[in-house]
Amino acid sequence: MIRPLSLLFAFICLQLTAGCLGSRKNPKPKENQAIAAELEESFRQRWIEKRASELTAKGVAADLARTQAFEEFKVKFNFPEPKKK
Repeated sequence: MIRPLSLLFAFICLQLTAGCLGSRKNPKPKENQAIAAELEESFRQRWIEKRASELTAKGVAADLARTQAFEEFKVKFNFPEPKKK
């Protein structure tokens, strides 16, 4: 009686662990610099556009609003200047 139960237990354990021991993931994913830069640039542009539209709605001229929004972004988030192409 004990032998069939132990064989059943061993079989179940092998089924549950099969393939898991050799397929461990890398705990830290590699960062792709191009994706990070693209995401930062997208965030910068969207934030500046939103802030500029808020300032324009308050009566600030469009070009001054965009300049002010850009300066506020640099102070608030301390992002580096975007690279010129």
